[in-house]
Amino acid sequence: MTDRLLISGLLLALLLCAAVSLTSGGSLTAADLLAAGLGQGDPRHRIILLEIRLPRVLLAILVGWALGLGGAALQALLRNPLAEPGLIGVSASAGLGAVIALYFGFGTLWSLAPAACGLTGAGIATALLLGLTRRGDSLSVILSGIALSSLAVALTSLAMALAPNPYALSEMVLWLMGSLKDRSLQDALTAAPLIALGSLLVLSSQRGLRALTLGEEAAATLGIRLPVLYLRVVGGTAAMVGAAVTVAGSIGFVGLLVPHLLRPLTGHDPARLLLPSALGGALLVCAADLVVRLLPTAQELMVGVLTALIGAPFFLLLLRRHLRETLS
Repeated sequence: MTDRLLISGLLLALLLCAAVSLTSGGSLTAADLLAAGLGQGDPRHRIILLEIRLPRVLLAILVGWALGLGGAALQALLRNPLAEPGLIGVSASAGLGAVIALYFGFGTLWSLAPAACGLTGAGIATALLLGLTRRGDSLSVILSGIALSSLAVALTSLAMALAPNPYALSEMVLWLMGSLKDRSLQDALTAAPLIALGSLLVLSSQRGLRALTLGEEAAATLGIRLPVLYLRVVGGTAAMVGAAVTVAGSIGFVGLLVPHLLRPLTGHDPARLLLPSALGGALLVCAADLVVRLLPTAQELMVGVLTALIGAPFFLLLLRRHLRETLS
């Protein structure tokens, strides 16, 4: 499949999913929401569109874009089909920052406190990760990421165990499950700049990622500066994923699932896979959020739970196939 056809198809599907998400749910018709968007009709419809549904759709697209692009980039950089954004530890560190804000009740003083603390945690983790991986090799990235993730998870568990009250514990648990519910346009504006910056860094590394398929020595002979490539891809992915986790919590398996589904359609070329994976991730999260909104459950299911239910079986099948190929 040609790149133009694949990208056009994914973009069309994403726009259609976003339109359905904006017009689904409740008793409002598409005509009501269109009138609200044009500044006409019932003012309450305008509030529903601009303050509830539109921020949620925008965040689904931003978060899915970051996770899909980050997963494809890390799998190419580390040459590991099982790599995904959570591997580098920034997701867990951003989660720790948000949990600390909830633990101390900062959210009651400022609604964006969890996001701000999450960004701080992601920033600290990114700085540590880049410092530990400045030599530019896949082993240091993996080991550093595992260490940072383990430390962040341990501290998060400690904060939850010492939660000052049941309400704070409930807030921590629900946030860590991953959801786009009750998010505002300010949340989207908080995440967008870092996701845009990270996307530019990763997409500008296409030539290096393609050369890396020949091996690190061959890539170096082609003029690829490996330490710079690692810094750009790891730093860009950390910026994107940290921002996404900060505003939406932990939404897993998107960065693992989407690149594998699209890789055969791009000729297994890591450079060609980046943009389709970003669009595919945005489509998957947008569709998952639409499903959890429309499911007839007493309490809305978390998006992170749904993606885990889809992604975990896929991961086990992928791991089984990978082990079979390794042993054969």
